[in-house]
Formats: sequence, structure tokens, C-alpha cells
Amino acid sequence: MLKKLWLLFAQSITVLLALLFILASFRPEWLPRRYGGASQSASGSATPVGSPVLPVAKGAGQRSYSEAAQRATPAVVNVNTTKAGKRLPENHPLLNDPFFKRFFGDQLPQDRKPASSLGSGVIVSADGFVLTNHHVIEGGDEIEVTLADGRSVPARIVGSDPETDLAVLKITPKDGPLKDLPVMALGSVENARVGDVVLAIGNPFGIGQTVTMGIISALGRTHLGINTFENFIQTDAAINPGNSGGALVDSEGRLLGINTAIYSRSGGSLGIGFAIPVSTAKQVMDQLISTGSVTRGFIGVEPQDLTPELAEAFKIQRREGAVIAGVMKDGPAAKAGVQVGDVLIDVEGRLIANTAAMLNAVAQLVPESTARFRFLREGKEIVIPITVGKRPKATRPARPE
Repeated sequence: MLKKLWLLFAQSITVLLALLFILASFRPEWLPRRYGGASQSASGSATPVGSPVLPVAKGAGQRSYSEAAQRATPAVVNVNTTKAGKRLPENHPLLNDPFFKRFFGDQLPQDRKPASSLGSGVIVSADGFVLTNHHVIEGGDEIEVTLADGRSVPARIVGSDPETDLAVLKITPKDGPLKDLPVMALGSVENARVGDVVLAIGNPFGIGQTVTMGIISALGRTHLGINTFENFIQTDAAINPGNSGGALVDSEGRLLGINTAIYSRSGGSLGIGFAIPVSTAKQVMDQLISTGSVTRGFIGVEPQDLTPELAEAFKIQRREGAVIAGVMKDGPAAKAGVQVGDVLIDVEGRLIANTAAMLNAVAQLVPESTARFRFLREGKEIVIPITVGKRPKATRPARPE
């Protein structure tokens, strides 16, 4: 009896395997993917039977990001800044030069043409506040904002911060506040990961609103020499001149960053663009709206990254920190007793990995407050209380769009 049951079980298994083999050979689409069934790729082609089936990441099967674009694009505006031309003075040499009069006659220009530049911006408040780049509006006498629906309205500068290259505008229509302004939802950079899909929205080369797609290539980029305070999102989504101040959004259409710079030798996109994280942008924006400027802490030192060579020279085991390469005379750090060669490793319990981390940590301190700084000096840890000063206002050269 047991032998008959075993033979029946073996025959059943053999028949099932044979059926599975036939289906896999002639009708693989009838089978579930884990059994070798063909799957459709994004291009519509079938994955050959027997190919390894890789796990699909969340959102990887999404073929269109039109919903994200539709949510985000209405809140992205074009920013047109104009610098008024200056009239030539009556005693200007050209006006009385016989050589120029001979060739130009009455066509000699009396006024210089106004200079204009194009950029982008993001509406972040129903009250009409617009986030953009400092270099987009720098030096502008007149600013006009063009909404996605084609309306053009004047705007004024609420405040700007050259050290992060951020600025806030306020839409100021002549016939009263605009109703039902589209506002972009803010995303979370803390939840962003390398490889996430992002969209860059702006007005490249002044041709009109454009959406490009890519991924986050890196997070926390520093030491690029673009801004004083750097913590960039790097992306391969195409960012071109005119995109500055525009939005970098996630696959749900939420703002992740303000597009600010590209790496380029030709002026066009090479697949390396940088955006200021929304967390930084919001912090700066709140201060600009409330006070018109950004106040940061300052201790008056010149920092340098702790390299392996410096660590060996100072006989330090750790590889993270900021070496104090210079101390400003009569500055807060000098008054507190900080010396050249000290290695800063901690500010108010916040570990310092490099100079960028130190600048950000000190900048967030409240001027006139006293903060605890932990240093390494001659191999020993010391804590020095420093009364924080106010960081002097900085200017930066204008960058081309």
C-alpha cells in the first residue's frame, strides 16, 4: 500500500514538472514572475525566461512623472530682472568728439540700454513669497515675475543672503493681491537618498518653463567654492543657465531644493547640477521674511580640514575635526584663549568632522550667547567657553546666468 502511494506521488510530481516545462517554453506569460514568467521592461520588451529576477524598488515601475510635474510646475515662475540704463552725462567726451559725430551723427546713443537677466523662482506662500537665488536678482532695479499661466506681475526684494545664494521676493501686483496663488509643498531632504528620482523645473535659456528628469547623484556636497555655506544636493537632471532659482522636486512634486549652479566648461549642462536643500532654504527664508537679513554666529578663526598629514604632524589619532590655522586679533576666539594649532572637535555637543561642519555649527549659534567649544591641544581635550559674535555681512561677485 505504501509503495503504491509513493508511486502515485512520484507520477504526479513528474506530470506537474512536465506541464511547468511546457508552459515555460511556449506560454511563459501565463506563469508568475517567480516561476520564470516573462516580465515587461519599461521599454515594453520581455525579460527572457530564466533571467535572474531582481527586486523592484518602490516607484521603479513608474513610467510617467506627469502627476508630479502637474503639481509642481504651477508654482515655478520666471524671474526677469532689469537694471536701469544710465544716461550719458552732458559733458561726456563722446558727445563732443568730432570723429564719432562724423560717423554716427544723430544716431550717437544718449542712453545706455537697460541690462536684463532671466532666472526662475518658486512660490512658497499663498501671500506671494517667492524663493530664488541671490545672483538672479543681484543688482536688479526692476523685477518682474511671470507665472506659469502667463500672468506677469511686479515683485520686490524682501531680502537676500549672498553666503547661501538665496533670496526672497514678494509679488506686488498693482491692483491688489493675487488670489489662489499656486504654492509648492515642501519635501524632506532628510528622507532623500542617492538614486531617488528628481525633476528640475525652470526656464533654461529663457525658452519657457521646462521639466527635466534625473536622480540624486550625491548629498551633502561641500568644498565646491560656490557659496560660503555649502550642503548641496547633486543631481544629473539637466540644469542649464536660466534654471537658477528654480525647483528641484521629488517624484511626488514636493520641493527638495533650489537649483543654483552647474558644473560646466561650455555653459550647458554636463549632468552635474547642484541645488540648495529645502531645509537650508526654509531657515534662510524665515529670517529674511521676519527681519530682512540673516544673522549668524561668528568666532573669528580661519579653519582648515584635519587631513591625515596634519593629524600625523600633531600626533592626533582621530581623523575628523577642524584645525585652527588662524585667529583674528581681538576676535571672540582670541579673547577666549583659542590658539593656532588647536583642533576643534565639538561645538555644543555637535561633533565637528571638517571645516564645512564647523562653519555651519558656528553660524547657527546666537550672537552674544556663550557656547562651549571642545578642542584638542597637545593631545589633550580642553573646553573653552566663547562668547559668540555676529558674522559680518558678506558680498559675493555676481555669477552669469
